[in-house]
Amino acid sequence: MKVKTMLAIIFSLNLATASASEMITVHVNGMVCSFCARGIEKKFSALAEIKDIKVDLTSKTVSLITHDNQTVQDLKIKTLMTEAGYHVTSIERK
Repeated sequence: MKVKTMLAIIFSLNLATASASEMITVHVNGMVCSFCARGIEKKFSALAEIKDIKVDLTSKTVSLITHDNQTVQDLKIKTLMTEAGYHVTSIERK
């Protein structure tokens, strides 16, 4: 009985983790104005995986939140930012 209970708990924890959205923080050089922010927001909002986006010009970061069970690969993020004229210095995931 204890093994079944433990397996049920582990299975439940895995489901909860798998369905969580992902928070991606992109550190970017070259963003200086609200026009930059709007362009980046428009580019990433067009992705089906993205639930929310916030551009912070002061900290030079773009925060992306994905829909549950979705992700965006680093290469795709870097490509989109490069095409928009910006340089990605690092990407963090939580």
